[in-house]
Amino acid sequence: MKNQQRGLSLIELMVSLVILVVGLIGIFNLHIVAKRGSFESFQQTQAAYLVNDIVNRMKLNRSLLSSYTGTYSGTLSKPAKSCDVAVGVNATCSTAETLAWDLYQWQSHLEELDGATACVSALSSGSVEVVMSWRGIREVMDGGAATNKSTLAKGCGTANKRRRIYSLKTVII
Repeated sequence: MKNQQRGLSLIELMVSLVILVVGLIGIFNLHIVAKRGSFESFQQTQAAYLVNDIVNRMKLNRSLLSSYTGTYSGTLSKPAKSCDVAVGVNATCSTAETLAWDLYQWQSHLEELDGATACVSALSSGSVEVVMSWRGIREVMDGGAATNKSTLAKGCGTANKRRRIYSLKTVII
């Protein structure tokens, strides 16, 4: 008599399911890590955009360059006069009104970064440093604690292991 078995046994089926589940868990974890990295990259891009935005605003209002100096966290109230430069808007503003409008518009975008604080140091000579500090997702070494950072960068924002720093030094002529 020949005894032949066909099909899978229950043990073989369980082993193949365990292998499948381990593989799916690995793929799921890889997806989470990729999403975190993508979001961290997005935050850094936003910080770079905001820093370049205020530098460009300072270039257009060079006569009050040192007045941009300060620490900002997005809590400035709307100025009395709107100095918007949109198409069809005919607003003539003084340099002081332009300064107030620039800071208001710029700070309204700081909330796009979690826990954002911006520090600006602008000298009348044209030397400008802008630092953007925000809270990242993962804990790493404190971004402001690095020894190669300037004093402004080290003091901008709240020191913790999730702090990220983006710094730009330039000269406005």
